[in-house]
Amino acid sequence: MTIKILNLYAGIGGNRKLWDGDIEVTAVEINEEIAGVYKSFFPKDKIVIGDAHQYLLDHYKEFDFIWASPPCPTHSKMCFSQNQKVYPSMQMYQEIIFLKSWFKGKWIVENVMPYYEPLVKPNVEFARHYFWCNFHIHKKEFPQIDISRSTPEELLKFHGIEKPNLKHYRTIVRNMVNPPIGLHIFNCMLKEVKQKQQTLDSQPQAKENQNE
Repeated sequence: MTIKILNLYAGIGGNRKLWDGDIEVTAVEINEEIAGVYKSFFPKDKIVIGDAHQYLLDHYKEFDFIWASPPCPTHSKMCFSQNQKVYPSMQMYQEIIFLKSWFKGKWIVENVMPYYEPLVKPNVEFARHYFWCNFHIHKKEFPQIDISRSTPEELLKFHGIEKPNLKHYRTIVRNMVNPPIGLHIFNCMLKEVKQKQQTLDSQPQAKENQNE
């Protein structure tokens, strides 16, 4: 069974780094240069350069699992250090409500812990990230690093990512999901998908037994 995955706001693919198995991944990234780095890391994935928010709306029915990591700057606690204040982007909550209401597969939305009380309660948290989803993710401890005090090189080593061919990549690696966390979430999703498939596969046999 091939699992079709939509990886929105893909960046350079920290969350996707350790995924394996019978999967087809479509990654959406609006920055062409960053998308090029993602492609160099994951040449078998389909890359779409465009607006992830709109792509979700247009294509959500085509996938079994959707991961969305909307931009975090307007939610981050770093907003306290900025003189110019901005409204928090509501696209993240739009996507949570949309997926919860209309998507039939498994989904997850990820973002940093915001400076305000979340408008929708997250299902789980790891490191400094919140996750909203429709499947069970059991708690697990992961190594952490002081993001604010780490150099880009230290962050790359921590995440196990090769240095990307980008002039400015500190923000990208600073906000990315640590690959082991991405793998843990992927495995939790996969477990539920397989359990559902096993249940569906057993139904015809059960019906045949009833008819005998």
